[in-house]
Amino acid sequence: MADELTPLEKQVIAVSLGDPRSSVMPHSTIFLWLFGHRATSLPLANPRLEALRRYAILRRTAEQALPQDEYDRLRRAGYDSSQKEAIDRLIAPHHLQNSFRARVGGLVRRRAENRAPGRLPRSTVPASGPVPSFIPPSIAKENMLNFSTSRTRSSLMLVMLSFAMAPTAGQAQPQRPLQGPSDTPDGSGDRIVVGVGGLYAPAYQGADEYRFQPLPMIDVKRGRFFVNLQDGIGANLFDSEHVTVGVGLTPVGGYRAKDVPDGIGKLSLGLGGRGFVKLRQGGFEATLGATKIITGNTEGVIADASLAYPVAASDKLMLIPSIGTTWADRKHNNRYFGVTAQQSAASGLPQYRAGSGLVDAKAELAVVYRLTDRIGVMAVGGVSSLLGDAKGSPIVYHKTRPYGVFAVTYSF
Repeated sequence: MADELTPLEKQVIAVSLGDPRSSVMPHSTIFLWLFGHRATSLPLANPRLEALRRYAILRRTAEQALPQDEYDRLRRAGYDSSQKEAIDRLIAPHHLQNSFRARVGGLVRRRAENRAPGRLPRSTVPASGPVPSFIPPSIAKENMLNFSTSRTRSSLMLVMLSFAMAPTAGQAQPQRPLQGPSDTPDGSGDRIVVGVGGLYAPAYQGADEYRFQPLPMIDVKRGRFFVNLQDGIGANLFDSEHVTVGVGLTPVGGYRAKDVPDGIGKLSLGLGGRGFVKLRQGGFEATLGATKIITGNTEGVIADASLAYPVAASDKLMLIPSIGTTWADRKHNNRYFGVTAQQSAASGLPQYRAGSGLVDAKAELAVVYRLTDRIGVMAVGGVSSLLGDAKGSPIVYHKTRPYGVFAVTYSF
């Protein structure tokens, strides 16, 4: 029965009903700024009561059963099974799955309140400032787009950064920036984000000519499943505050025949199976990924690694520096940078075979600015330099080249 709980514990549960899911995340200023979450309640000084508050918030906002770790955490705080049942009974009337009408009504009520005469619009800038570790960095934020979820914002930024870091769709796998937790304050984790942008970069890696390329932006997530331009179509197998592990199918670019020297021919777009691990700590996010190319002309395996860290410049402006590198096996490098005997005869270039090794290293700076609650803009400037056998290819005219991207996004 609920009487198994003390009056103070019941009060903690009652107060937790007004706390968003984000209030149990680490309270680094970077985290709050990036995702626009304002913690309505700071962690309680009493560890036992804070464990109770955390469980109550997660239980209320979860659409599925909580991980066993959360039950173990509650047990370690001193709550037995009968007390847990009493807590669940108090939370049940407020659970997301049993309160759809209340959530819709609350949304309508909040919009009406915000539009009421004389009422100032609610600030989208969290009182605590920028956000924590990781999310650390998830790269985007309500302050930029007020996306429906933290992951949405970060994934969209990833989409834009991934294009920015790959001078064209025909180049090797782009550097992979950060991505944040999948949960939103209400625990749903679902979102739809779209946008348009443009990339100005070399026509292929090492090209002499530049090319402008329009970029569609899309980021959709439902539960564990996602569709975005960074990791393709797939699912997160494991997703926690500090670690995300996922798999998906992602496009792998080549190049157009008219962009490379005459006689080389085109390298068709392919499809690859990608696996990735994202590690978040202290405001940084490190990403390690590998893609096995399944279809297309490039073939082989590509691996990527990146590190990023966001810096809040103001309540609307964020700067996101990042670095990264790409490695590829012999099959891929030879397909992309090699010159066969037939191509040599047709182009006049010497034959060339490339082995496995590092393909490039990249450094860039992204500038994110929030125009409105739903509309944001971002500009990225970066430099990519070819390494190893890639830079020695006869089709490479410049081993180091700058690039830029600009995008406007909208969240539903």
